[in-house]
Amino acid sequence: MRDVIINTLKEGLKYDDLIVEGSEAKYEVKIVSDEFNGKTIIQRHKIIYALLDSYIKTGEIHALTIKAHTSSESK
Repeated sequence: MRDVIINTLKEGLKYDDLIVEGSEAKYEVKIVSDEFNGKTIIQRHKIIYALLDSYIKTGEIHALTIKAHTSSESK
């Protein structure tokens, strides 16, 4: 599932850095993307949730922790 998350985010977002950790339907996504410029934390999370929605609905992803930052915030 980790690879599926990576590939899904790769197809849906341009990013500078991506780390996906976890197993057994519990994952943490750490992502750095300038597509988050000007967006609130909630808006950033909604982007990630929208991309992974089908896996959340099926239960393949049960718990998801998201740390979404812009390039300037990650420095």
